[in-house]
Amino acid sequence: MNGLLALEDGRTFSCRSFTGPGECSGEIVFNTSMTGYQEILTDPSYRGQMVAMTYPLIGNYGVNAEDVESNGIQVSGFLVREYQHQPSNFRASGTLSDYLAAQGILGMEGIDTRALTLHIRSRGAMRAVVSTTDSDPASLVKKAKAVPSMAGCDLVTGVTTQRPYFWFQGKPVPLPIEERALLTATWGPRDARFRVVALDYGIKYNILRSLEYVGCQVLIVPAATPAAAIRDLEPDGIFLSNGPGDPEPVTYAVKTIQDLMGYRPIFGICLGHQLLGLALGGKTYKLKFGHRGANQPVKNLLSGRVEITSQNHGFAVNTQTLESKDIEITHINLNDNTLEGFRHRKLSVLAVQYHPEASPGPHDARYLFGTFKEMMTRN
Repeated sequence: MNGLLALEDGRTFSCRSFTGPGECSGEIVFNTSMTGYQEILTDPSYRGQMVAMTYPLIGNYGVNAEDVESNGIQVSGFLVREYQHQPSNFRASGTLSDYLAAQGILGMEGIDTRALTLHIRSRGAMRAVVSTTDSDPASLVKKAKAVPSMAGCDLVTGVTTQRPYFWFQGKPVPLPIEERALLTATWGPRDARFRVVALDYGIKYNILRSLEYVGCQVLIVPAATPAAAIRDLEPDGIFLSNGPGDPEPVTYAVKTIQDLMGYRPIFGICLGHQLLGLALGGKTYKLKFGHRGANQPVKNLLSGRVEITSQNHGFAVNTQTLESKDIEITHINLNDNTLEGFRHRKLSVLAVQYHPEASPGPHDARYLFGTFKEMMTRN
């Protein structure tokens, strides 16, 4: 089924659907990972975006129930060079095309993804529409220009949990009580595990797996949970999750973080990193085409080591705006020297822009969950 991809600047690409008829829109971005397409599809940080994979063959190992990072597909559309209709893998429980179609997500193949990626790198990430039902380039470009801009849009409200839940033995466990009834007793008897409240801005499951692995009992709460409610829970640490979109409109989260600063150790990842930067007086800005892939080089300025990291973000904290002498820059991106991590010299605050939990990607930075545990031990 033939289709057409149109970008807001007028560039078009021919393609064909492997999931049936349809039309979708969003900001178009590219991901350089060679594997991990199911984790990418289900990462809430991609809400509002169509993702193009630079690796040419996608779908060859199918899909399964274990590789998801949220409760459903988050991308608005999925674009590949060549789709493999007959997967071959012992873990596969279905095909990628059926997986996408079952959740109403359009999958397109036959796109010149190399030309598309080069165009985005040159002109920047932009709004786009892909359709099998409208073949008029002018019409699609007009639709692309009408897509809401990512900048200035709070996408967290669309991905955060509506009710608190625990993460236990690798699975979400809903609470049998209303949020207003949450008390310290919610945790149950005190044991050797650290009690961590995770603010959900679009959290990935593997972050929760990683926190549980290092000995944390994790309670996930909605993004708009106020600081007073978190203090009532008496946690040992506070985690700020990844998430989609522009951090600046998420003012309620910044206010909560400011109110919790100095109360308990805080660890932020991705959007959590950006929100911490704003809470400390910094500024954020939109990257030209973002960092998305499982092969991003980051230098740890504390150890001198280079870590290959998994990343997915389109905004960054401006290093020059973190002027306080109490803030120490700990990590930088070796591709463009953007800020990838910082810590506070006096408060127990740690943040990184990339994803130490990977999924997909290497495990070079997994040690950061142990660092967070050490922060709670010292507190």
